[in-house]
Amino acid sequence: MASRSDLARLIDDARRVVVFTGAGISTESGIPDFRSPGGVWSKMKPIYFQEFVGDEDKRREAWTRVFNGTAGWTGRAPNAGHDAVARLVATGKVASVITQNVDNLHQDSGVPDDRVIELHGNASYATCLRCGLRHEFKDLRPIFVDRDEIPTCRSCGNLVKSATISFGQQMPDGPMERAEAETLACDLFLVLGSSLVVYPAAGFPILAKRNGARLAIVNREATDLDPYADLVLHDEIGPVMSEIVPPLAVG
Repeated sequence: MASRSDLARLIDDARRVVVFTGAGISTESGIPDFRSPGGVWSKMKPIYFQEFVGDEDKRREAWTRVFNGTAGWTGRAPNAGHDAVARLVATGKVASVITQNVDNLHQDSGVPDDRVIELHGNASYATCLRCGLRHEFKDLRPIFVDRDEIPTCRSCGNLVKSATISFGQQMPDGPMERAEAETLACDLFLVLGSSLVVYPAAGFPILAKRNGARLAIVNREATDLDPYADLVLHDEIGPVMSEIVPPLAVG
């Protein structure tokens, strides 16, 4: 049976590590996952991209969810797992963090924006669906909450939407291409807190393995890719990563 020290040795021996994170790293910050009982989609029906674009009532519902915090994806603090990943990035051992999460907690923990590859977008701001201009929620709140108007782009006037990737929305080409390049360049692919059932994102661990990288998976429950991994730990991410990458002593 694999141990935390075995994972520590894998990381020490690696030249270039890619960390791949899913909802399991953020549940320790109190952010609900998507699919388990009590998860986000058991409490509210997802709004498909086509519904948002084509139905004003659905757009209004989506913006209501943003500003009343229904999904619970934002407003939490990074936990010990995020902090340990940030320390690994700071050492230069981790080249990039590929994440399925939309909570911005890797950036909040200190990982530079350009080292985080967000496959499913980001729930902490909005973007224009035509020109891609970023819009901050603090600027959009008065428009929707106070004036009861559905936000539009201040530049081109087109629809504005939370920067998450909705069901039915095309996966972003840029992040997917970056994630593939980083996966092919690494010699250790470390999965933290992903059930590895959502594709195409879940294809990256197998791509890394087929390209000769070692594959390590840390997740509370078993995944379908466990038989292909060089190391599997069914454990809590925060305690595991804090032991392997302890905080710097102060004083």
